Amino acid sequence: MSSPALVRHPEDSMPATAIAEAGPAPAVTPPVTPPSFGTLTLRWYRLNQGRLRATAIGVISLITFLLVWHLLTTYRVVFFVRFTNVPSPLAVYASFAKAIHDPKFLMHIVLSCRRIFIGFSLAAVVGVPLGLIMGRFKLVHEIIFPVAEVLRPIPAIAWVPMAIMLWPTNEQSIVFITFLGSFFPILVNTLHGMSLVDPVLVRAAQCLGARERSIFREVYFPASLPHIFTGLTIGMGVAWVSLIAAEMISGQYGIGYFTWEAYSLVQYADIALGMIAIGVLGLGSSLLIRGAGHLVMPWRSTR
Repeated sequence: MSSPALVRHPEDSMPATAIAEAGPAPAVTPPVTPPSFGTLTLRWYRLNQGRLRATAIGVISLITFLLVWHLLTTYRVVFFVRFTNVPSPLAVYASFAKAIHDPKFLMHIVLSCRRIFIGFSLAAVVGVPLGLIMGRFKLVHEIIFPVAEVLRPIPAIAWVPMAIMLWPTNEQSIVFITFLGSFFPILVNTLHGMSLVDPVLVRAAQCLGARERSIFREVYFPASLPHIFTGLTIGMGVAWVSLIAAEMISGQYGIGYFTWEAYSLVQYADIALGMIAIGVLGLGSSLLIRGAGHLVMPWRSTR
């Protein structure tokens, strides 16, 4: 006969120290099931709810604008503003479908983009370092700032005759006017950013033994970057305004010249097409600058 006292399990025969060292038996965890497609979709929607809402409102706004434009031009409304000769959206679309297959129209766009790229790049390369230096050194600021303030209010159209006299070709004069249009907003915003740098940060860097070059690189430049990109965005918009004015007056090619030529030939649909092309190109240029700003300043992308 077997007694319960005589029946012993293997763990009962182990010493207490061995049992303590072995520790508790591992818990068996149930397998983790991956989230369903509906759960992932709901999470993505909650994370991007604000962007989706803004996109939906923008699409509705554009559709409403096109609908109002279509109704005003279809019924030839005259109410303070005359819509008798304004082309309808369908007419502009027909003009676009025709122009997109025309190499001359594409050449107008390419030349305007090239002029913008050259003029704006020169303005950024000159304006940003000059603004940083003027904001850091008072003597340089006192020398250059009065001259810049006198030249800054002069509109781009007023510079056209002077640019033609200064430069030997129309291409160079148009690029020069584009440069001037974007240079002053970049310079002024860079100066404003330098003026807002916290002096405590500068003194802290000096106390840690940082030299002037390191202070520029580690303190002034990062602190001024938001204002620099604001100036770049504004400068890009003014550059397009200056470019179109220069192309309308002295250009032979470009989207501004295309729009003015359409007005001279009484081609109303092409006028609207040129205006829309200018708006789209300007919007695309600004989006590129903002995208570059998000890459350079990732700490501002989370706001």
